[in-house]
Amino acid sequence: MLSQLIVYISVALELLLLFRGFREKLTSRYPAFYCYIGFVLVQDPLCFFVYKWIHPFYTPVYWTAEFLCVLLSCGIVFEIYQVGLEAYPGTARMARRVLGIVFAIALARALATDPRWWVETSAKNVESNLRAVQGAAIISLVVLFLFYSVPLGKNLRGIALGYGLFVCWSVICLTFASSTIGKTHVLFGYLYPASYPVVLLVWLRYVWSFRDNPVPHGAVPLEIEYQQVARTTHRRLQDAKGRLVKAVGS
Repeated sequence: MLSQLIVYISVALELLLLFRGFREKLTSRYPAFYCYIGFVLVQDPLCFFVYKWIHPFYTPVYWTAEFLCVLLSCGIVFEIYQVGLEAYPGTARMARRVLGIVFAIALARALATDPRWWVETSAKNVESNLRAVQGAAIISLVVLFLFYSVPLGKNLRGIALGYGLFVCWSVICLTFASSTIGKTHVLFGYLYPASYPVVLLVWLRYVWSFRDNPVPHGAVPLEIEYQQVARTTHRRLQDAKGRLVKAVGS
């Protein structure tokens, strides 16, 4: 009964969030975020239908949907970096490349244990690895912005806050749920989905209407430092290339 109530509340909040997103034209600004919300909205009725009418296929369908959901959620992290670092193209480009490599390594490491993502243990392993990377990425971005005093708009701040809370709580629940038994295991089984409506309420509070990111004025220390590092790296690579050519020629 409690789990059904959580699902009903989540669906209602997701519908409201999507409605406000289309109404305020936020879906074009944060497409990955709203695609994730839309996928989760479809996922629950689909899994319920399979459970009710095609029960033998429920387990692979459910865990495949969970696997795809986690992959889509990685797009939210990329989007937070892309929009948050919009005024810093060099830094944003480097961050996207690093994130892509880290996510690929985490996914490969998880699937190396068991490549069958439709199996519960494998899906949980993938989710645990990717959620941990997502949490570290969001914390790193927050630290970066605080260090350089970079302002965040209300919408992006809310998306990052809500998703950061959800990821951190997911990591805690997945970690403790896998190492507990009995009533404690059941408790974490309820706490994990129960956190999602709270996150949806946070998102509704911050993305109820469109608020753009503040545009920085003048030189930006973050981008200046990136350009300096990029020039230094390029110069050293050119020097190394020149020495290699001379060594081969001799």
